[in-house]
Amino acid sequence: MSDDRGGPISYLTLEPGTPVLTSDGVEIGRVAHVLADADADIFDGIVIDVSRGPGGHRFVDAPQVAHIATDGVTLTLNAAAAEALPEPSENPAQMAADPDEGHEGRLTRKLRRAWDMISGNY
Repeated sequence: MSDDRGGPISYLTLEPGTPVLTSDGVEIGRVAHVLADADADIFDGIVIDVSRGPGGHRFVDAPQVAHIATDGVTLTLNAAAAEALPEPSENPAQMAADPDEGHEGRLTRKLRRAWDMISGNY
């Protein structure tokens, strides 16, 4: 993928404060935290400090990240879709209940970990 935000970089070197842009080129905020398990080489997503709308932190799941570059992160979402990104929370809402699933869902774990990073409980 060609991107005018510079050369591609690893999530391991993504710095807080890096601009985050939607697929249609709107800067919606800046990277606050990278959510990853570096030992297992798993990228879970990012928490961004948004500049649009009411502000605050939003969680971006890894599949919603199209490109990570030296000068910016580009999302797969356009500006309108990015407005609906969830806030990290201590007790994230369950997205779907499966009676056979006796544990937290993947998104719930990611949102909880994002909250822990922001609140310093990690």
